[in-house]
Amino acid sequence: MRLRILAALAALSVAALTGCGDTGSSGGGTSALRIMAPAAPGGGWDQTSRTAEQALKSADPKRKVEVFNVPGAGGTIGLAQLAGENGNGNLLMTMGLVMVGAIEQNKSKVTLAQTTPIAKLTEEYELVVVPANSPLKSLADLVAAWKADPKKVSIAGGSAGGTDHILAGLMAKAAGVDPKQVNYIAHSGGGEALNALLGNNVTAGISGAGEFAEHVKSGKLRALGVSSAQRIAELDAPTIKEGGLDVELANWRGFVAPGGLSDADKKALTDLVTKMHDSQTWKDAVAKNGWIDSFQTGQQFTDFLTSEETRVKGIIAELGVVS
Repeated sequence: MRLRILAALAALSVAALTGCGDTGSSGGGTSALRIMAPAAPGGGWDQTSRTAEQALKSADPKRKVEVFNVPGAGGTIGLAQLAGENGNGNLLMTMGLVMVGAIEQNKSKVTLAQTTPIAKLTEEYELVVVPANSPLKSLADLVAAWKADPKKVSIAGGSAGGTDHILAGLMAKAAGVDPKQVNYIAHSGGGEALNALLGNNVTAGISGAGEFAEHVKSGKLRALGVSSAQRIAELDAPTIKEGGLDVELANWRGFVAPGGLSDADKKALTDLVTKMHDSQTWKDAVAKNGWIDSFQTGQQFTDFLTSEETRVKGIIAELGVVS
């Protein structure tokens, strides 16, 4: 009788261990993966997250992938939530240059040092636009209005201290306008900034080219300048340099995971994102959205993050775009 009981207990232990293997780390072929977009729907992080969701599903059809939004404070609310998921190998957060600035702006207690860098994905140039019925026909017109009265020129963009705000400051400085005088209206997502523009509630707007491109093509917005070195074929827009301001800037986006990951989970996530990056679905989306493929993983991405934190702190201090 005792032998039968011991045998039954052993069988239960094996079954329990086998069950754990089915729902364990992100290395499992059918494990559910969640992607946090730390901003409101409609913006660049949301767009990147949902594009990644489709590419991951095409690259690994058996895997369940879910995108969810945690808006606010330039992504630092989402960053704080990520920190509470220490060791979770089934969670990614989309982030980028905006978050690096927002951490400084909001004096966030949680920093990128408390995350696990997984991959840099893309870069994207910024686009400066005005409503289609705006009296401002060129970047020179915008600069003239700025010089006449900076406070009367309201500029919609993403979070304070983010890429859009930094570009506004760089442009103001190049135009001879005190960056601290820029009337920048921060929004938690690209969708909100777009609504402000379409409603003629602001003078101009700055965001990633992909977020405004379709509305420029449809005639709802007028493009004044793009922050690239050369014109972008898909956009009917001069460069900011052509408009008379010596300014270039590229935004970037990537994935980090919670801190405290095991080596196995970090490798599994990196391999999964690499598989996503190599999929045709992802490649097609990168081309369609006008993104620049700038894929990096491992120590290369970790070193890049460190250098970006140093660079952005310097820009913010020089421009005074945050208090």
